[in-house]
Amino acid sequence: WFALSERSCIITACRDHVVEGELTHIKDLADPKWKGCVRKRPGSHVYNRDLMASMIAHHGTQAAEGWANGLVTNLARKPQGNDRAQIIAVANGEADLAIANSYYLGLMLSGTKGEEQLRAAKKVGLHFPNQSSDGTHINISGGGILKNAPNPDNAITFLEFLLSNKAQQHIVNNTYEYPVVKNIKPNILISRFGIRFKENQDYVKKYGKFNSEALKLMDRVGWK
Repeated sequence: WFALSERSCIITACRDHVVEGELTHIKDLADPKWKGCVRKRPGSHVYNRDLMASMIAHHGTQAAEGWANGLVTNLARKPQGNDRAQIIAVANGEADLAIANSYYLGLMLSGTKGEEQLRAAKKVGLHFPNQSSDGTHINISGGGILKNAPNPDNAITFLEFLLSNKAQQHIVNNTYEYPVVKNIKPNILISRFGIRFKENQDYVKKYGKFNSEALKLMDRVGWK
């Protein structure tokens, strides 16, 4: 299996309350100065499990749990809703910061999700965390072939097509994800925030093995 497209784990921020350079690392969200200012979707979601597993892989369980404790303390409300709901909350002044996946902001800016979400997306700033360390956490959309697949040759042909220039152009211009084929540029709605940013280069398997531990950790700190 392999990646077909990428989403970066970004921090969206209220432009009036968060200045440029004030957030440099995902760990900054646990700083007490942001108490009651952060929005995030439920911890059980795969995006959050992967982010937490990545923190464990990089910093160890104890440090990762300390960060998660601080993040939960800083939450503006009980985690609920999807990433777009968190961005809207920041735009409406209900929170100063929210963790989200980049393509949600692209979808909102495209206008396909309605005028209200378009207005909200235009109000928030975007920060790529961890640029001076291990790079911004990346989530992927992937594809693979089962060992017992009845038509493996057709499956290979299909996956190869999804990595063609034509298919990658379709993906970036309709889902607003980042391409995995490097000669294809992101959609202009996303690239306006920067085409070049430092991505975390870890293999998924490096932190995938910590997924169940991450879920237990989030339960312990009350990130439901």
